[in-house]
Amino acid sequence: MKTGTLCSLGHQRRELLSKALSSATSPGDLRKVHALIITLGLGQSGFFSGKLISKYAQFKDPLGSLSVFCPVSSTNNVYQWNSIIRALTHNGFFSKALNFYFEMRKLELKPDKYTFPSVINACASLLDVEMGRLLHNHVLEMDFGSDLYIGNALIDMYARFNDLGRARSVFDKMAIRDVVSWNSLISGYSSNGFWEEALEMFHRSRVAGVVADIYTVSGVLPACGGLVAIEEGQMIHGIIKKMGTKTDVILSNALLSMYFKFNRLTDCRKIFNDMEVRDTVTWNTVICGYSQLGFFKESIKLFQEMMHDFEPDLLTITSVLHACAQIGDMEMGKHVHDYMIRNGFECDTTASNILINMYAKCGNLSASRYVFDRIKCEDLVSWNSLISGCIQNGCYKEATWLFNKMKIQLKPDSITYLMLLSMAGQLVNIDHGKEVHCDIIKLGFDSYVVLGNALIDMYAKCGKMEDSFEQFENMRARDIVTWNSIITACVHSEDCNLGFRMLGRMRIEMMMPDLATMLATLPMCSLVAAKQQGKEIHGCIFKLGFESDIPVGNALIEMYSKCGSLRHAVSVFDHMKTKDVVTWTSLISAYGMYGEGTKALRAFEEMEAAGIAPDHIAFVAIIFACSHCGLVDEGRACFDRMKKDYNIEPNIEHYASVVDLLSRSGLLAEAEEFILAMPLKPDASIWGTLLSGCRASGNVKVAERASERIIELNSGDTGYYVLVSNVYAALGKWEKVRTVRKSLRNKGLKKYRGCSWMEIRNRIYVFGTGDRFFEQYEEVNRLLEILAGLMAKDGYVANLQFVLHDVEEDEKRDMLCGHSERLAIAFGLLNTKPGTPLQVMKNLRVCGDCHTVTKYISKIVQRELLVRDANRFHLFKDGICSCGDYW
Repeated sequence: MKTGTLCSLGHQRRELLSKALSSATSPGDLRKVHALIITLGLGQSGFFSGKLISKYAQFKDPLGSLSVFCPVSSTNNVYQWNSIIRALTHNGFFSKALNFYFEMRKLELKPDKYTFPSVINACASLLDVEMGRLLHNHVLEMDFGSDLYIGNALIDMYARFNDLGRARSVFDKMAIRDVVSWNSLISGYSSNGFWEEALEMFHRSRVAGVVADIYTVSGVLPACGGLVAIEEGQMIHGIIKKMGTKTDVILSNALLSMYFKFNRLTDCRKIFNDMEVRDTVTWNTVICGYSQLGFFKESIKLFQEMMHDFEPDLLTITSVLHACAQIGDMEMGKHVHDYMIRNGFECDTTASNILINMYAKCGNLSASRYVFDRIKCEDLVSWNSLISGCIQNGCYKEATWLFNKMKIQLKPDSITYLMLLSMAGQLVNIDHGKEVHCDIIKLGFDSYVVLGNALIDMYAKCGKMEDSFEQFENMRARDIVTWNSIITACVHSEDCNLGFRMLGRMRIEMMMPDLATMLATLPMCSLVAAKQQGKEIHGCIFKLGFESDIPVGNALIEMYSKCGSLRHAVSVFDHMKTKDVVTWTSLISAYGMYGEGTKALRAFEEMEAAGIAPDHIAFVAIIFACSHCGLVDEGRACFDRMKKDYNIEPNIEHYASVVDLLSRSGLLAEAEEFILAMPLKPDASIWGTLLSGCRASGNVKVAERASERIIELNSGDTGYYVLVSNVYAALGKWEKVRTVRKSLRNKGLKKYRGCSWMEIRNRIYVFGTGDRFFEQYEEVNRLLEILAGLMAKDGYVANLQFVLHDVEEDEKRDMLCGHSERLAIAFGLLNTKPGTPLQVMKNLRVCGDCHTVTKYISKIVQRELLVRDANRFHLFKDGICSCGDYW
């Protein structure tokens, strides 16, 4: 009876102590219970020592756990050893936990199935692959391979090792699986970027009847985002709603991240606004998300909101600095930088690189250099960021100096050479470009496709199209950018025949065109007025689904307008749902080319009414349109509004447009006064514009003054010398003509040869002035003779003033007949059905005599003749031109 009573009291005491241990809520409470256990002589108890080890671990006190374990370590109680291994793993002492495991084996104390989950977890956290495989072998040797918890730990370990094959093998061999098994594999696939496999395992778990928990969905959401699997993502969102885990911040953050990858900002904003609890990860997700999608202002605004309740971390700060760099907001960028300094942020190399980039993009190179000079250990990105900043800000000498200094410390990478090639192209410095090309070959970077593409671009910009094409042909591997680069190079060098051939080769080699291909190809169609090709490209745009892209719509407006189809250009404009300032400018420019000044002004007003502010290019376009229609007062008003209404400072192009507006209307004295009163120094383009007006009106004195100014400026542009020469020739001052032409030869400049071209049945025919070697030359010559006779009967007399050579009158008449547009028109009349319209393109301004002849021909043959010269379109019909003899 007495013994039974004592046993009962002992049992009650154990229960009370156990409850006291469980209910301890602070380290102080725990130490009091621990002291009581020792006082009662229960310190060596396997039960209490194990409980104390675990409880100290819960309070993040591994030393307390060790103080309990050490006195009992000599015992053969596996429970105590498991407890200390679990406690150390729980507190991040992974190596120490493994040491205890191997110490346990040395003592020949046999681990049990509760030992391995903690040991495997410690090994996984250390990413010790060799040790992990050894532990797996121990598990198999001890026949614990079928244990559920050990299996789950092994799946997690191999997933962390990025060995998804072994993780899947362990999973497949498990006789029993629970939700943790599925979660471990799904999370493993997802965290290692195996999105499809993660999603597949999620669907399989549903089929297997596993009820998803928060870990299942948080594991699969990144996979949905990575695959942009919108339907699956929305379905999982529905599951989360049913689970009633609205307040779980981890899940909400995962949903935010997924919807940002879906580019569904409305859903992101709703989730963010509905979150009852937010943490730093939440703010980082939305700030980074908006920044990555290009909503930089919104990103900065969210950062400012975050500052009210949370302290940003380095990830937040770098995201905001990136946003500031993209929109050039140096004030905010400097504010963030100052915040970093005030709050003692240790600016690591990555953050410093972002600061360098931000200041450089905002145009403050001295601040970029200040940050660079204070980096403890510069890396390649640091040097590249500073060099890139110098190139962006036009400091090319400093960029070269930095590159040479960098080479002493570090080996340049492909990014470095990419920037140097860009610089060579911008400077049109072929020697520098070739030097960089040699370095690329020496360092073995010549197989890099991205550098090959940059070389194609660089050679084209330096005027070396043959080298550009050779680089293309020598590339073993090509991507879509390669093809786009060579097509763009063809446009740059105006070799459209090669460009169209490359487009054909691209199709043959089964390379699918992208948006950039369309934007590169449409200017080729514009350049040579290849309307049929342009229409085919337009069809391709519809097939590929690019019709809603604003730049594509803008390029189509330009293409159709330059190919002689104003109606199609306006139709493209009308069908565009979204329009920007370029869209409106393209339409205004199109109207100007066709002499539709009133419509251009109306479009300009509609643009303003739509809330789109005109930029400097829009003002050039509207003044040009007014100039070609004699709308002098309206053109002047537009020029005055630039500064007054939009605070746009006129540049040389705007002043040239006003000079053209005045001189084209015969207001030469006013035009000259305007030039002399300009706040900018007039260049050759200004005086050349005035000279063109003099040529039309025959004002000798102003013409001579303008010619002298052009010669004084010593321009490198052939066109201005040719214009001066032509004016002197028209005035019969042949000695001055010879002087100007001699000057041209001495400078190594060549006169552009006049040429015209036309498209007939998908083929482009080109004719040069005085050309005698083309298909059907004899027939063309006979037709021109017949037309000359018919025109003479109607009163035509050749204006020999437009022959710019000192030869006899008969030879002058022959030379006029050889002008390229006449050859093209005659060829077109011979090769098209009577009554159908003809369209001819010319690279230079139509001469006055050809303009008169074309009016006569349109009346004689009863055809519409649309001629595009260097300035505008002329529609000839029944002996009248749409320009009203005003061009």
